[in-house]
Amino acid sequence: MNGAQSLLETLVGADIDVCFMNPGTSEMHFVAALDAVPRMRSILGLFEGVVTGAADGYARMTGRPAVNLLHLGPGLTNSLANVHNARRAYSPMLLIVGDHATYHKRFDAPLTSDIQGLARPLSDWLRTPLRADNLAQVAAEAVSAALTPPGKVATLILPADVSWGPAERAAKPIAPPAAARVDSPRVSAIARVLKSGEPAVLLMNGTALREPALLAAERIARKTSARLFSDTFVGRLPRGAGRPVISRLGYFAERAEQDLRGTRHLILVGTKAPAAFFAYPGKPSSLVPEGCTVHHLAAPEEDCVEALEHLADELGAERSGVRLCELQRAPRPQGALDARSIAAAISAVLPDHAILVDEGNTDGSLTSIATTSSAPHDWLLNTGGSIGLGLPLAVGAAVACPDRKVLCLEGDGSAMYTIQALWTMVREQLDVTTVILANRSYRILNIELGRVGASSAGPRAKDMLDISRPELDFVSLARGMGVPASAPRTAEELCSELERAFHEPGPHLIECKI
Repeated sequence: MNGAQSLLETLVGADIDVCFMNPGTSEMHFVAALDAVPRMRSILGLFEGVVTGAADGYARMTGRPAVNLLHLGPGLTNSLANVHNARRAYSPMLLIVGDHATYHKRFDAPLTSDIQGLARPLSDWLRTPLRADNLAQVAAEAVSAALTPPGKVATLILPADVSWGPAERAAKPIAPPAAARVDSPRVSAIARVLKSGEPAVLLMNGTALREPALLAAERIARKTSARLFSDTFVGRLPRGAGRPVISRLGYFAERAEQDLRGTRHLILVGTKAPAAFFAYPGKPSSLVPEGCTVHHLAAPEEDCVEALEHLADELGAERSGVRLCELQRAPRPQGALDARSIAAAISAVLPDHAILVDEGNTDGSLTSIATTSSAPHDWLLNTGGSIGLGLPLAVGAAVACPDRKVLCLEGDGSAMYTIQALWTMVREQLDVTTVILANRSYRILNIELGRVGASSAGPRAKDMLDISRPELDFVSLARGMGVPASAPRTAEELCSELERAFHEPGPHLIECKI
């Protein structure tokens, strides 16, 4: 057994059995070891941002990390935008980054770089084992670190000679620490605040958005009239028929201020105090209303589910009679394609228990409203704001949940960051239907151009936000990677294309020109 085999045996022994990879020469012994450890499913991505974005989607749906195998410093840096997004989603992530053999580094070969220095800013745990005989133990520690609540990024740098060197055995799994419990005095203090009758909001994210936590939060709201909000961008949210309804804090600061206006007590569960996504001249960065007191029920690393259930019990909130959303699909739309008719079409035909990956950006905003009471589904968003996550996230969600349909709502500008994910969908025959919202523009930036006060922007500035020259043809791009694709011209055609895609196995792409 060599180091790479002991590493893989340790990972599968810890129930880590999916590896998204884009390997190079330094990782060849890891790749060769895949045949000796068939329990590890290996999935190739043609760009490192696809690899890490897919691992994020997998972790959101399973609660477990996948392995990411990356090639040296350049491979790591190519991946980091979606590592940033995963970290903001509290997704457990295990990065294995190949490196030159320990004795080779002093020669400063062209691919030599400071991998630790590159990895450190986004890594919660970082190690470089220097001997094959302790690689397995370090791998076990890495898995435990990644699973530390609320979910961490663990990076293991793997020198080539450590991978090919002799090793004796795999290491036993190491249990990660449990989420910290919230003490009773803190719960009682917040119960007193809610009993005061002053306007209150529970702002939630992370494990506070799991279904048991949402049920407890709904009990609290029904007992006290507190309002429920999630952060603007969340990792995973159960929505639709049979689930509690929770509002989403507005993206634009003006909308968020309106959402929170009059709130005297802001109670945070699995999140932090809200701030504007960007700074704007003459406007405040904090979104906490003036005169509002911020209370911390549970931090992201604490047991948010238990804290909310404890709070509901402390308030004497009944478990029966919880208000759940009733199924109310939008009517099948007719006529021209626009953001509203696209949202209605998705609501009308969304399959039960689908996974909806939403990176629709500007023109996808109406879909979240239209699907509030549609079929039950899980909603995955871009938590870190670095675009190009949607397609890879859909790959990972589909690998994690092969029995569920995945719908990816994707802006055309964002899609081009990680368009290679379509190739992986075909290779793995994943049930992902991608709807491209093609407005031929970075439309959100056109909006922001005025909001930041850049009033002098002229045609040259606006040209930098225009992606119509040349016009992208997503049907041809998709077909070139083996994805069946269409471009419906009406809302009726869109409904038909969606239904066809949901009923046929494998990936599909639908380009909606709006």
